[in-house]
Amino acid sequence: MKKPRVQLTRVAVLISGRGSNLLALIHAIEGGEVPAEIVLVISNRAEAGGLAHAQSRAIPTLVADRSRYPKRVARQERIHAALMAADVDLVVCAGFDEILRPEIVADFSGRMLNVHPSLLPAFGQTLLAQVEALAYGVKVSGCTVHLVTDDLDAGPIVVQRVVPVLEDDTVESLSARIVAEEHKALPEAVRLWAEGRVVLEGRRVRVREA
Repeated sequence: MKKPRVQLTRVAVLISGRGSNLLALIHAIEGGEVPAEIVLVISNRAEAGGLAHAQSRAIPTLVADRSRYPKRVARQERIHAALMAADVDLVVCAGFDEILRPEIVADFSGRMLNVHPSLLPAFGQTLLAQVEALAYGVKVSGCTVHLVTDDLDAGPIVVQRVVPVLEDDTVESLSARIVAEEHKALPEAVRLWAEGRVVLEGRRVRVREA
């Protein structure tokens, strides 16, 4: 008797750069660790290296960059339309460097994750979290995967991973260790969501037992 086919979570990933978190998620899915399939990768930069990760695996891609859509509204309307047309269950912001318009956030409320290179709420709302962490003199840093809301970097936290800050750390060395933890935290968060284990109670996420 054949086992019933497991329904995979349809995921879209938004990127702006090299796509290392996208690649980590791809590897986790290919390794059977995450019950999901990436059905669309969107970049707001045509030169984003992460597009190659998708293209090499025949994952559909969309580029909505400033050369084609100079206005943010038009650019994000194109992104929004593509997400809806792809019938995605979950949107993952993996190094996406634009603030999403309220219409997109509303349509994917509770269905959109973002990874940020700090232990939120510390050093949110910035693309220079590691710089600010070192300047402040913190002893630990890390990364956070959270649900996206209209409050920038302030959505309910799903997963956090801690990284010690060493005495001789530079922005580059700290960033490298944080990114290594992002590569674990993001697939974990997507897995928990795909398994239906992310339960929102107020602004707090409770992870249901498997």
